[in-house]
Amino acid sequence: MQTPLLFALLLPSLSVPVVYVLGKKSTKIAAAALVLVSLASLSLLLMLMPTVLSQGEYVESYYWIPMLGSAFTLFVDGISLSMAIVTLVLIVAATIFSVNYMEEKTSLPEYYALLGFLTIGLVGVFITSNLLLFYFCWELMLIPTYFIIGGWGYKESYKAAFKFFIFTHAGAVFVLLGIGAVYMLTGTLDMFQARDLLASVSPDILNWVLVSFTVGFAVKMAIVPVHMWLPDAHAEAPAPMSALLSGVIIEAGAYAVLRISLGTVYPSMAAVVGKEFLYALSIFGVVSAFYGAFTALAETDIKRIIAYSSISHMGYALFALSLFPFPEGVVGVVLHLVNHAASKGLFFLTAGSVMKQTDTRNIDEMGGLASKMPLTAVSSAAAAFSIGGIPPFACFMSEFIIFIGAFTAAGSDSFFFLPSILMLVATVFSLAYVLRYFWKVFLEAPKLKVVKKTPLLMKISMVLLTVFVLVLGVWPRPFIDLISSVAFK
Repeated sequence: MQTPLLFALLLPSLSVPVVYVLGKKSTKIAAAALVLVSLASLSLLLMLMPTVLSQGEYVESYYWIPMLGSAFTLFVDGISLSMAIVTLVLIVAATIFSVNYMEEKTSLPEYYALLGFLTIGLVGVFITSNLLLFYFCWELMLIPTYFIIGGWGYKESYKAAFKFFIFTHAGAVFVLLGIGAVYMLTGTLDMFQARDLLASVSPDILNWVLVSFTVGFAVKMAIVPVHMWLPDAHAEAPAPMSALLSGVIIEAGAYAVLRISLGTVYPSMAAVVGKEFLYALSIFGVVSAFYGAFTALAETDIKRIIAYSSISHMGYALFALSLFPFPEGVVGVVLHLVNHAASKGLFFLTAGSVMKQTDTRNIDEMGGLASKMPLTAVSSAAAAFSIGGIPPFACFMSEFIIFIGAFTAAGSDSFFFLPSILMLVATVFSLAYVLRYFWKVFLEAPKLKVVKKTPLLMKISMVLLTVFVLVLGVWPRPFIDLISSVAFK
């Protein structure tokens, strides 16, 4: 029996105590062990690409909780496999970056062990169709994230960590209510079996289930008005954690909206309740996109600029989700989640490099760093221009596909015409804040007299993600083929 998904999940689980023990002897060895385990899990997932492309999905099911009629089901299709792949790439880059970035910190064995715990939760969310296991991994993400932000963050780290925990755990309560309702209504915890069984349930009941799930996932996405935790968490977290927070953790919320809210619950009620739910997603998406972009334009803290950019781009994602089930909308949103993960992960790592080498986080105090930190400048340009939607960088292609879907949807439903126009306007403001950022940090007249040299491993991690962002922009076909193999109805 083949068990690649089980081993992809077990490897980081089994590595946690090993990484901790190795870290007591050498933190570099602990980091290397975590990188190797992540690469091993990544290799197992990459091996499944031909199977997913040819068969549409790959499933492993194990005996688990018979009294609940629940199997331990691991599953990937083109969407979940794409998300799991980019997650592990970011874990590898963040771990390599951490070796130099965190070297002056204490308790590093615990730090790398917590990164291993976080890997379990992140990968698990994307590779299971069992709602109970999904919720376990969903909550598992909170614990290591809380301790990493609080223990290795900046001045008000535990305050920001507590705020993150309270908001996202409150959101998780809504998710748990939704899961409980699905089980009570269908007698199954498998999201695909539930999708078929929910067709016989009253739409009035399903409406509350849909709202409960979506509110819980929206908190994780940091959609306005439940976004308040994100700027503080990103600002106070160490740069590698910020890369994972913005690159993967908030995007898990968007993935869950697509997979559970829209993919599991909405099909059973769409014909009865119409498109009001999709209209609401579109409106909240537009509001979040503009709010994030305008606030990023006004910020001077290097990390908070990028944090508000994440709110804006989750607005793009939510708007694209409102185009469900148009194929361009589904392909565009998942590709955007992949591209945004790589680009925003790189953006936060480059910001961490600038902060560490200049000992400041105010962009008004920087300037002229392109000549003193050329590799960081090039990597920052790739990240910023991708976030700004400039070709040939990654996010341009996904935004282009989203807008194709948007105007296709507007052709059959006039409601989407105005939100589509507004989202096009929002891209102008996205470009404005990234150009302002890059000018003030790297091109403006120099203000700093002393800039330290960027350590080698930090450079390696930035180069890794820079290449990834460029490849995603120039040759996105592998991910487009994967995502397109999934059919939503």
